[in-house]
Amino acid sequence: MNLYTTDEIIDALYKAWSSQSSSKWSKDNPANGQCGVTSLVVHDLLGGKINKTALPNGWHFYNVVNGTRIDFTSSQFSEEIVYIDVPSNREEAFQDTNEDQYRYLKERVVEYLNISYS
Repeated sequence: MNLYTTDEIIDALYKAWSSQSSSKWSKDNPANGQCGVTSLVVHDLLGGKINKTALPNGWHFYNVVNGTRIDFTSSQFSEEIVYIDVPSNREEAFQDTNEDQYRYLKERVVEYLNISYS
């Protein structure tokens, strides 16, 4: 059982996303460039799997939790995504980000969700 709803997580992500989590971030499109780093943080929070779908500009990463696709960064695209659900992993998702961006986003999301790690 997950401690947080998808609405709570998306709210925390929107508060946390910034140019420190993706160089493509903008106020007009905060999810832009956030798919890899977001899929990693969501995987930390909810477990499940990381999948990817090929898009014109490269791979798009998202999560599958309890058999349900959850794409927290789909809002970055103006067109509907036709998902092909290729199994992926953390290593591939990390190729879309870096350690500093990952650490920053995870710390901010954890802060906004008031999670304490002992």
